Amino acid sequence: MNELNLSKRLKNVVNYIPNNSKLADIGSDHAYLPCYAVLTNRCHSAIVGEITEGPYKSACATIRQSGLDGKVEARKGDGLEVLNPNEVDVITIAGMGGSLITSILDSGKEKLEGVETLVLQPNIGAHQIRYWLKDHNWSLVDEDILEEDGKIYEILVAKKSVHKNPFSSEMEKELFIGPYLIQKKNEAFFKKWKHEKQNYERILHQLESAQQTEETIQKVKEIQLKLQWIGEVL
Repeated sequence: MNELNLSKRLKNVVNYIPNNSKLADIGSDHAYLPCYAVLTNRCHSAIVGEITEGPYKSACATIRQSGLDGKVEARKGDGLEVLNPNEVDVITIAGMGGSLITSILDSGKEKLEGVETLVLQPNIGAHQIRYWLKDHNWSLVDEDILEEDGKIYEILVAKKSVHKNPFSSEMEKELFIGPYLIQKKNEAFFKKWKHEKQNYERILHQLESAQQTEETIQKVKEIQLKLQWIGEVL
C-alpha cells in the first residue's frame, strides 16, 4: 500500500470525505490517506497529525516523495492538539479502537470548531463512538461496514448538529448496532453479528454458571438485551 494504492478500507474512508474540503487526518501513520485524497482531488489540502517520531518522519517522507509539500503538512502532536480552531472542515481518524477515537475527540473538543464532517473508522468499539456523537451534538449521517483480509471494519460519518435527539430504547439498539448498517445489512454485517452473537452467548453461559451476585445478575440482563437486539437484526 502507498499513497497511490490505498487499501480497500482506507479508500472507503476517502469516499466519505466531502469534495473540495480541507482535511485533517489524525494518527495518519505514513500519510497515505491524506496524500491520496489530495492527489485524487478529493480535498485541496490536508494536515497530518502524528504523536510519535517514527510515524511523523514516515509521513514527512511520503509527503515529500509525493510532491505535495505546501499542500499536505505533517505536524507532531497528541490528537487534535495539532490543529487550530476553524483550520479544517473535515477530520478523519482511522485504524484505532473506538475508545481511543472518542478520547481523542473528547480531549480536543475545542479544536472541532469549524469542523463540519467527521469520518471515523474504528477497528473495534464503534458503538462507543455513536454514544459520544449523540452526547456531543453530532448527527450520524451514514455508515459502512466492510471486510478486508479477514477483518471487519466499520466507517461512521457524522455532521455537526444543533439538535439533541430524544433517547429511546430503539435508539439504544441502533447506537449499539448502527442505524444505517441495520438498513444495509451486507455480507460483512451478517458475518460480524453472527460472530458477536456467539461471543455474547459464551459470556452469558459463563455468567450464568458463576456465583449470582447483584453485579452478575445485572450483567446477565445486559447481555440478554444485546442478544435480543442481535437476534432482531439477523
